Amino acid sequence: MTETATATVGPRDLAADDHRYLWHPFTQAEEWNSHDPLIVERAEGFHLVDTDGRRYLDGVSSIWCNVHGHGHPRITAAMKEQLDRVSHSTMLGLSHVPAIELARRLVEITPEALTRVFYSDSGSTAVEVALRTAFQYWRQRGQQQRNRFVTLAEAYHGDTMGSVSLGFSEPFHRGYGAITFEVFKFNPPWMCEPINEGSGEQAVVAGIETPALEAAGAASLAQLEKLLAEKGESIAAVVIEPLVQGAAGIWPQPPSFVRGVRELCDRYGTLMVCDEVATGFGRTGSMFAVEQAGVCPDIMCLAKGLTAGYLPLAVTLATEQVFDAFRGRYSDYKALFHGHTYGGNPLGCATALANLDVFDEENTVETGAERGRLMGELLAEHIAPLAHTAALRRVGTMAAFEILKDPDSGLRFATDERRAYRAVLEARKRGVIIRPLGDTMVLMPPPALPEQLMHELVTATAESVAAATAG
Repeated sequence: MTETATATVGPRDLAADDHRYLWHPFTQAEEWNSHDPLIVERAEGFHLVDTDGRRYLDGVSSIWCNVHGHGHPRITAAMKEQLDRVSHSTMLGLSHVPAIELARRLVEITPEALTRVFYSDSGSTAVEVALRTAFQYWRQRGQQQRNRFVTLAEAYHGDTMGSVSLGFSEPFHRGYGAITFEVFKFNPPWMCEPINEGSGEQAVVAGIETPALEAAGAASLAQLEKLLAEKGESIAAVVIEPLVQGAAGIWPQPPSFVRGVRELCDRYGTLMVCDEVATGFGRTGSMFAVEQAGVCPDIMCLAKGLTAGYLPLAVTLATEQVFDAFRGRYSDYKALFHGHTYGGNPLGCATALANLDVFDEENTVETGAERGRLMGELLAEHIAPLAHTAALRRVGTMAAFEILKDPDSGLRFATDERRAYRAVLEARKRGVIIRPLGDTMVLMPPPALPEQLMHELVTATAESVAAATAG
C-alpha cells in the first residue's frame, strides 16, 4: 500500500470530505456546509464520542431507536457470536434459526391475536408490508371495493412511496402528490378542541390522560365515525401511530382514543393497523403503546427499538385471520408477493433476541416508565418557565415543546431564524445532542437512561433554548 493510502485521515480532512461527497437526509446542504460537522467516531454507553474525543449525551436515541445505550455487552456479544455462524441468509425459500426464534418471541410478547411475523428492514418497509397486506387481504376476501385507507392528519409513516401516501405530512412530503395515492384523513386529538385552543396544553406534560386531551380524543373519534359511516365499505384499513404521532411533533392521544379506533374498526368491518415503529419497545411507558389501551390491532409494524438501535430490522405482525386469507394452492396466486433482500437478516434477528433478553434481565420497561415520570417533572421545572416555550407534552420518554416568539399569541419566529437549530448548536457546547422538528424541540432519550443523565439532558436543553431565544 502507498504511504498516502495508509495515512490517518484527520478530522478536518473528514469534514471536507463530508461536505464534498455526502448527501445528508432531511438536510439543507447550504446550511450544513456552513459549519464543520460533528463527526462521531465511537460510542460509550449513553454518549457519542467525536473525532476530537469530546463526549455528547445522546438525547435523541440516535433518532429514536437506541434503548439500552451503545455497546451493551449482552447485545454486542450476541452479534459477535452470530457473525461466527452466518451474517446473512435469505428468507426466500429458506429459513434460519434466529428468524424462527425471534418470531416466536415476538408473538409471545405482542398482543395475543398477533400470530404471524413478516420481516423487512426499516420502519418504512414494515408499513409498506402492512399496506400491501391490507389491500390484498380484502381482494382475496372478495371485497375488492375495500381499497382505500384512513390515516390521521399530519401522520408520518415513512419515506417509501406507499408509506408517504399514507402519511403525507407537511413539510416532509410537499410536492409529491402526483406520484402518491389519496387517503382519507381525520384530525388527531392534538388538532381538535379544546387542545388546539390552548386549553390544558401545559398540563399534558404530566401525562396523557388529562380532561382536555380526553375531550379532544372524543372529538377526533367523532370525525372518524362520520368518515367510516360515509366511506366505510371502501376502507381497507385505518392506520394510526397509537398514543403518539411522532414526526408530527410528539402529538399525544389518550388511551381511550386508541380503544375508540379499535371499536369503530370493528363496527364498520375494517382492519386496524398500528404503526409502532417509534412507540414500541418501552418508549411510551409500556412495551407497546397498544397495551395501555388494552387493544390488539389486526396488523402491527415494529422497527427502531426492535434491535435496540444496533442494526436495521423490521417486522410486520398480523393476526391468523389476516394470514388465512393468503392461504391456497400455488395456482391461486394468493401468496404475498413482497419481500426484501435483507428481510429477516440473521445478524439482525440475533441482535433483536439479545435486546429482548436485556429487556427482561434489566426491567427496561419499568425503568423507562420511571424515567418518563422523572422527565415530566424536569420539563415542568426547567422548560415550562422559559419565556419562549409552550405546549409541553410527554408520553413515556417521548417529549416535545414549541419554541415561539410569543407563546401567549402563538406567534412563531421567522422560519429562517432557525431558533431551534440554534438551540441544537448551543446544546452541543454543553455536550448534549438534541434535534428538533422545525421549531418544535423533541427530546427522545433511551428508556434506560440513568437518572443523573436525564437531569443533564433536560437542564442542558433548557439552557440551550434560553440562549437561542435571547434577544
